[in-house]
Formats: sequence, C-alpha cells, structure tokens
Amino acid sequence: MARPNSIQLTRRDMLKLSSAGAGVFALTASGFAVPRGFAGGGGGGGSLYLEAFPTSPLILNPFTDELVIPQAMRPADELNPQKPTNIYDPRDPKKQIHPEDRTTQDCLGNVHNGKYQQRYGSVLGQHSVWCDDLNMPDPIIYKIDVEVAQHAFTSSKVQPINSAGQKIVAPGNRGGAQNLPKSTIYGFNGTFPGPRINARYGQPSLVHFCNHLDENPHNYDRQDFGAPNYSFLTHLHNGHTAPESDGQPHYGAYRFGDLGRFTHEAAFEPGEWINQMYLGYPAGGDSREKQSFFWFHDHVHGHTGANVYKGMVGLMPIYDPDLDPGDEREGLRLPGVRIPYGTDGKELPRETRSPVFDVKYDVPLAFYDCRLDDGVTPHKDAHSGSGETRPEWWGMTYFRHFPNHGFVGDIFTVNGTAYPTMHVDRRRYRLRFLDASISRIYEFKLMTSRKGPQAANTLGYKGDELQGQYRLTDAQQCMKWVQIANEGGLLPNPLVRDSFELWPAKRKEFVVDFTRYQDGSPTKKGDVIYLVNTMKMTTGRMWDSADPKYQIPMIKIIIGDVAPDDSVDPMTLPKQKGIDSSGFQLRETQPLVPGWQNLMKNAPTFELQRGSSNDDPETEWLINGLQFDPLKPLASPHQDPADPKQGGQVWRVKNGGGGWVHPMHLHMEEHMVLQRNGKMSPTTRHPDDTAKEDVIALDPSEDTYISRRFRTFTGPYVAHCHNLAHEDHNMMFGWEILPPKTS
Repeated sequence: MARPNSIQLTRRDMLKLSSAGAGVFALTASGFAVPRGFAGGGGGGGSLYLEAFPTSPLILNPFTDELVIPQAMRPADELNPQKPTNIYDPRDPKKQIHPEDRTTQDCLGNVHNGKYQQRYGSVLGQHSVWCDDLNMPDPIIYKIDVEVAQHAFTSSKVQPINSAGQKIVAPGNRGGAQNLPKSTIYGFNGTFPGPRINARYGQPSLVHFCNHLDENPHNYDRQDFGAPNYSFLTHLHNGHTAPESDGQPHYGAYRFGDLGRFTHEAAFEPGEWINQMYLGYPAGGDSREKQSFFWFHDHVHGHTGANVYKGMVGLMPIYDPDLDPGDEREGLRLPGVRIPYGTDGKELPRETRSPVFDVKYDVPLAFYDCRLDDGVTPHKDAHSGSGETRPEWWGMTYFRHFPNHGFVGDIFTVNGTAYPTMHVDRRRYRLRFLDASISRIYEFKLMTSRKGPQAANTLGYKGDELQGQYRLTDAQQCMKWVQIANEGGLLPNPLVRDSFELWPAKRKEFVVDFTRYQDGSPTKKGDVIYLVNTMKMTTGRMWDSADPKYQIPMIKIIIGDVAPDDSVDPMTLPKQKGIDSSGFQLRETQPLVPGWQNLMKNAPTFELQRGSSNDDPETEWLINGLQFDPLKPLASPHQDPADPKQGGQVWRVKNGGGGWVHPMHLHMEEHMVLQRNGKMSPTTRHPDDTAKEDVIALDPSEDTYISRRFRTFTGPYVAHCHNLAHEDHNMMFGWEILPPKTS
C-alpha cells in the first residue's frame, strides 16, 4: 500500500529503487551502508537512507540505580471507578463522555459505513461487544494521556567513547566524566515504561487514551523520529479484544478511510481520543484460555517501531480469581502478596476484593535496548534527515527508520533503567519477562561472578563487541528457572530450565527461589547474583555464533533478609487429568481445532519473504509475495460456532529463508504450535510450545503449523513480524473474522 505524504522521493530515486531493488547494499567511502544503486551519491543526494550506528557513551557506574517496579494505576475516579466524572472531550470540555455508552467509542463519531456494517455486522466507532452482552459488570475506567516528556536511563556519569572503545572528546567539548542528558519520549502518561494496569478476569477495563503530543510546554527537543503527525494507535498485545479496541492499521483503514486519512494518518492525532475496551473475557468463555501478562504499545502504520522506541509501552498483568488471583494463599499459591487499596488510596486488609491492587513479589521486567547519539553519526532515513550530524543531540536516544536488518542498541535497560540493581528478600519471587525491544533477542541465565562487571572497552573489545557495555569474565550459572507461563498464560506443567530465549514481544514468567542455589546450598544476606544475557546479536538479522565469553550483566540482584513466604514450589503441585489424558499441574491444555490432522493437508500458507514494491519504496518485506494492504485480507475465517467441537483452522506460517529470524505475531486469539519442520511440538528448542502463544519464534527457513480459533468477535485484524523494522516495511497482512455461517 502506497504511503502518501510519508516520504519525499525524487523520480530518479524511484527509478533506482525499481531497477536495483531495495535492501541490496554497498559500502560508501564514508563507511556507511547504503542501498546498492544509491551509493554513487556518497552519503547524500539521492540515497534513501543511511544505516549507521553511533557508539553510546560508556555508563561509568552501572548497577547504582534501583530497579523501578511500576505500581498499579488508579482508576480515573477512585471514588467511583466505574462511572468517572473527569473524562472529557478535549475538543469540548463541557461535553461529558459516558464510557458505559457503547456509542461513544472514540472522538470521531459514528460512521455508518455500509460495507463495514454489511460485512461485520457492527458500526464503525461503536463498541461491537459491550459488558452486558457477556453478562459482565461495568468496566473500571482508566485515563491515559499520550504526552511529550523526558526520561533518564541512568543517574551515573558517562564517558564519551568511539567505536574502538577509546575515550574521546564529544561535540560541544564534552570530554571526561559528565552527566547524561535526558531523552525526549512520547509516553503513556509521560513515563517510560508507561502505566501498569493490574486487571483481572471477569472485570472489564476501559482505557481512555487521549493524544496530547502537540503540547510541549517545556519546549523539549523532539529529535527526529516518531510518527510525523504525532499520532498514536494503542494495541493491547495480545488481548482477546474486539477490532475497534485492538489498535491496528487494518481496522484503522476502515475507521479513518472515509476521512481521507491513510497509513500513519489513520490513527489518533493530537486532540483526539479513543475508549479502548479490554473485557477480561477468555476466548469462548473457556477458563482454559485465560492469559496472565499483556502489554500495550503503539501500532501506527509505518511508525510502530519509532513510536515504541520513543516510549509508548505499558504493562498489564491480568489475574485469574480462581487459579491465579495474585495472592499466594489462594489458587495455585504462586508467589505474590496482594495489596488492595481503598478509594482514599490507603492500603486495605489483604482479603479485601478491591479493583485496585498491587502484588508484592510479582515483578514485571520490560527489556529494551537503545543507542545514544554520538553527535557525529549521520541522520537520514526515508522520513527525515538529509545525512547531517546532530551534535546537539549528543547523549539522547538515536533511532533510524531502517528497513533492512532491524535496530539493535548497545545499552540494555530494564523497566527504563540501564543496568539497575534489584534488592530481593530471601523467598520465592514471580518474575514476568517482556521483550519490548525493536529487534533484539535475549537469552537469560542467573549467574554469580567474583570479579563482577568489567567495561568491555577495557577488555579490548571494539565495534559491535561493545554492545552491552559490560562483561562478566568469570560468571557461573548459580540458579535454575522454573517456568510457569508464556504469553498464552499458565503452562500445563512447570518447566525447569537453565536458560531461556526471549524474542521481541514475547512474555515468559518464572518462579525463582532466592533462598538456595542450584546445588542446594543456602543463599545468605548480601549475596550478589546477576541476570545475564548470553545471546550475542550484533545486527537485527539474527543471533551471532555462540560466544561463551559473551556474558552481559543486565540486573544486579542483592539478597536481603528472610521474609514470610506462603507460596509453594510449582514443581510440587499435584497433577490432574486433562482432556487428552495428559496430566497438568497449572492450567489444563486448551483444546486443538477439531480434525487438525486433516486440516494440515490444505492449510493456508503465509510465507515471510524479502522483497520490494514499485508502489511503496519503503517495502523491504513481503508475505506471500505481497506488501501489506489493509483492504485485501489474506484470510477470512468465520466466527467459530458455539459448539467447541466445531470451527477453527490450521494455518501454515513459513520463514522464507535468507538467514533471517522473525517473531511472527498474530492478533486476537492465541495459537498452538502443532509442528516445527515436520516435528510435533513441543521441541527441545521450544519446550513451552505446550501452551498457546501469540508470537511464533521462526528460526531461519523454519516451517510451522498452528491451530487457531476465532471466537467472540468479528471484524478486521492483522498479523505481522514483531521485529518492528520488518513490520514497518510491510511484513504484515490483514485478515478478518466474518460472522458465523448461517447454513
């Protein structure tokens, strides 16, 4: 799909793209990679973009900032959380919005698009499914403003260095140890990561998102990335959500198309708002389909990566009142102490069923890698810059709209802080992992080190080997992980693991016992453990060859005092009998699509490929040879009938090869991986394929079959690679759920 007003290209540029093809690279005299056929211009003139990466200044005192653990957000009106009085239309403050009214889904008004109504049976701009339809209570209302703000990744002083790891004097006579400037973000409520909403099944949440990105009262330097029209489109990843609240460009094409707004303009611009309904309703009303950890992020077409990197990330753990209520004295007794709050914000007795609560010892960890500008690396992509350097942005976040590999940073952060310290009590914890990076894949271990972190440049590393900034030279694994959940929710059975991979957008949850080491010896107060990344990934293409010396400390964990612990070891939970005769300790396995073996024979195939398009010069990626077109869905299943023994499909999702990996994300319902390269799941590489997922981790040339269902909603959705550089350059397809068949 062409992108009007999104890029500036000459006819000569277009001809070069058509003849040479995008994504074929040559090296210029300046040392920067540019598309072959564009290299003759040196680094300016007709080239569409430059792929060059700065070396961030060295953080001199890592592990001095405390890990930030986001607290639960309060409702818009704590005195009356289900009928707030302080949500208003920014275009007319006197006009009250009634969030419980399904006709006020957003600020644009109802659009009776005949084609949409006839196809999906609902009206654009209205909630297609309301709480009453599912016999659920009124929603709790939250208010989130998308705002311009600033963020500090560290309080440590930094030292400018070059790609050889040598100390330098940066532009502006910045030499020696100095403070790092804050970076400008576009954040949910002006923070990074944004708010944490603690949700629970059976209680809907309605989130009022309002765009204030045109407001910049402190005149912060916006830098040069993010959607050019300051738009947002929030996606709850991967909520079981109606399309009008799903936040994605397929529905956006319908919603904004009648207004003449397409691509990045098919999103909510400054002064506009939307009420997103997150029902807390499991697919099909089946408790086996309950999940446990969502996150929400931007999804503006063509600028998802830039907006996410700019800060549009929020967290949403979701609790199951039966098995996983957030209190270790109930249900499965997973680690967590529920702390409920009253309307006055004060803590209530633990047994109180308040809709607002925190959970102690239950810690979400959002991982994000970034680069900071060195002031001498050129700025140029299809949207902004002309190859100039920006010395005034030294030390601030650097991002380019790169269409090929993807973006990998050299500073690693957790919950918005680079190399934090986490103080833990001597007891069990639940750790929820989210990869919020643009392209980077991690592999995590728990390790000890006598020597502690050492700066990579002092060890002789240079160039891409400086990524992560610090190394452990004598690290040894000291603890194992007990995995209890992935992005599809609780696994059927816990898994003991030495390490695990975390791909973009994936979530995995673990119980860690900080009272003893893996050899059985006890921990003691003051002991230090490191969360370590062992996955070297110097480009966004895929991981490098295994390097046993690549041990990057991410979090310094310091053991504290013994604390009460009413949780149980998940490995000791009793086994129950499941639907397929296999036992389960956590949550029963979700049923596969009926007749899945026969459905595999003619399963629709979606192949992820490199490629270009004359219609859109930014296209670098295709699916089934096609660039993303929101109005040409590639799959049109009907909504599953009420009978669980009917409905659903098997899809084949294939990595077209070329030495790339792809985290392929499918919206709306999760899938179960049936096969990988002809082998039944789970495989040794993916042992948690025992439960449903919303992202398929596709190794190079990997061929998968998945089981999918389509329940509760009708309407348009998308599927795409969650290496966001790939998604933003058209590795995405639209699909739809049609109303149930009438015969």
